[in-house]
Amino acid sequence: MIFSPRFTVVLDACVLYPAPIRDILLNLADLEVFTPKWSEIIQEEWVRNLLLNRPELGQKKLRRTIQVMNAAFPDAEVHGFEELIDLIELPDLDDRHVLAAGIKCNAGAIITFNTKDFPQEILDQHNIEVYSPDEFISQLKILNPALENRLLRINWHR
Repeated sequence: MIFSPRFTVVLDACVLYPAPIRDILLNLADLEVFTPKWSEIIQEEWVRNLLLNRPELGQKKLRRTIQVMNAAFPDAEVHGFEELIDLIELPDLDDRHVLAAGIKCNAGAIITFNTKDFPQEILDQHNIEVYSPDEFISQLKILNPALENRLLRINWHR
């Protein structure tokens, strides 16, 4: 359960891939309603997949996006979790790095569209929950009713 305005979450590659979802989540993090975390592997994954589908965006532009994200949230990148990856069992082995990063940074949740790939009985062992972006934002708004007004003031077209 979300228990603090500085709740730590790992943002999976699939929620960083679409720019609108990435922007909403990072704007919320900028409002200090949660602390975002990701790893270099997560960043590489969303960029690689986006370039496969949208090569016209260009690697240089997407690398710049990563630089801006890391500068805006200098403590977001998780390191030193790699030794945990092989110890984790998940339905999709390619998602183990996400949970490993979450364990390493003591995250309270993983935000992903692939919630089925993170069974709660496995996450319970590490006191981590899984939310889709919609579920997560809904929970944040319930816990912080003033958030709705703050969201309306964000300049979404920077």
